Amino acid sequence: MTQFILHPQLAADTILVGEFPLCQVLLANDGNFPWLILVPKINHISEFHELTDEQQIQFLSESNAVSKLLKDELSADKINIAALGNMVPQLHIHHVARFKEDACWPKPIWGQIPAISRTEQQTRQLTTMISTKLQAGFIAIQE
Repeated sequence: MTQFILHPQLAADTILVGEFPLCQVLLANDGNFPWLILVPKINHISEFHELTDEQQIQFLSESNAVSKLLKDELSADKINIAALGNMVPQLHIHHVARFKEDACWPKPIWGQIPAISRTEQQTRQLTTMISTKLQAGFIAIQE
């Protein structure tokens, strides 16, 4: 079995929060938004339709778990889900918690404001909450 390789730009711009059966769960290094990215652990794919039917179903289950976490745990007003891939060809799907009070609302987040860093404590708190909730929630979904 070939080892999964994360695109270098995704590796530079994110923190690994956890892994599902299909996807890595990454936290974007932008403190403006709670922003998770799902990356299927399959090399050399760039489009959702390149996943098998079974992988697409698995992805939707994992995406739902991430979306539900962002919506419920953070009281997000809206979850934006997008697969752009214009700069990074590796298939990755953004899940961004949006709030009516955020700096870009109601516009898209891309190209609107510069990224800001989180403190080490903010990052630790967010990653711990996310990994704990996703593990608990995903196990319940699978049963």
